[in-house]
Amino acid sequence: MSALEPLVIAALLVMAGATLLMRAGGFWVMGRVPLTPRVRRMLEAVPGSIVAAIVLPVVAKIGPAAALTVATAAAVMVLRRNEFLAVAAGIAMAILARSAGV
Repeated sequence: MSALEPLVIAALLVMAGATLLMRAGGFWVMGRVPLTPRVRRMLEAVPGSIVAAIVLPVVAKIGPAAALTVATAAAVMVLRRNEFLAVAAGIAMAILARSAGV
């Protein structure tokens, strides 16, 4: 099997083209949408929605240790507004939870 088979190259080019079209299409569409207060609120909620969509399945799969870790990092972030401290607290909680057998 060659590293550069024609079907592999074609698949990569199609995926790259689809990605480019989706990104460009998003900019094109948003250039035509009036930024009303409702649309602005929706766009402001997108980053949190993406984080939830990434983190919650991991928490569901791993269980209580991951839930404790995420809750600790979120609490530190809310209280201290420091990303580095929140990550450090999350890592520390993960270590403690795993050490305790959670």
